Amino acid sequence: MIPEAFGGDKLMELRHIRYFMAVAEEMNFTRAAEKLSIAQPPLSRQIKDLEEELGARLFERSSHSLRLTEEGILFKQYASRILELESRSKDDIAGMAVGLRGRISIATVEGYGPHLLAGWISGFHEKNPYVQYDLWTGTTDEIVNRIHKGLCDMAVVMEPFSDPDVSLIKVHSEPWAAIIPKSDPLSRVRRRSVRPEELADKELIIPSRASRRAEFASWMPDPDKPLNIVCRVAHLINVRELARAGVGIAIFPLAEGVMEEDDRIAVKRIDHPDAVASYLLVWSKNRPMTRAVEEFLEYIEQTL
Repeated sequence: MIPEAFGGDKLMELRHIRYFMAVAEEMNFTRAAEKLSIAQPPLSRQIKDLEEELGARLFERSSHSLRLTEEGILFKQYASRILELESRSKDDIAGMAVGLRGRISIATVEGYGPHLLAGWISGFHEKNPYVQYDLWTGTTDEIVNRIHKGLCDMAVVMEPFSDPDVSLIKVHSEPWAAIIPKSDPLSRVRRRSVRPEELADKELIIPSRASRRAEFASWMPDPDKPLNIVCRVAHLINVRELARAGVGIAIFPLAEGVMEEDDRIAVKRIDHPDAVASYLLVWSKNRPMTRAVEEFLEYIEQTL
């Protein structure tokens, strides 16, 4: 049962929340009723009872459409957290009897992030085979938003990073690299690195994070001169394919063992003392951790 703090004199039941979430996800009472295996009239009645208890309309209804009100959008955030906590509590309690169970939601940037996660999950899985994982990949800015919304338990992001509501530990550092099309003469220099001044006038492909333009410009002989940016990208596969197609030189973390040279690109480190990409493991200070998440975090700290 859900506490009376949600409003009204009645006690809200989990089934009301499940019914609401079904309608909010389907945006159609008929489809939601089919999903729940109940008739539509009782479903509509339950949603109406929920709105009366909350003292607010959750849906705007018309003859041809259904949409969430502002109150409905807010309630959906709380409802999703309640159902997630219910699921996690069952997993944690069951795990106390038969071994650690649960589901861990992790987000990561590309580059070396997926490699780090694969190693941690592999080692932890050997000791805790009943734990499951949900992985999501995106930019640091997207991931921080997911952390604040409670959509992931922890994440691997890149510096620069500062957030008073988030705990962090540094987990990896590597050089920034230039991914150079073989059609560019710079790909044929014998050095395994390139200097920033050699990139200053090149057409560049850079990460989409807003702060990267200023960071890369600071490495150049004239930091005030605009970089010749052709494309901004968020995902490694786009970086590699654009460089292979000769669109420009991509600046991306070295990701050794992941970003490999081939017959169409050369990969060279950027020779500058500040050209270092650092990865952080982060998690919210304000959200409770399940037992599985706590033990996974402890395992990662031990491996470091």
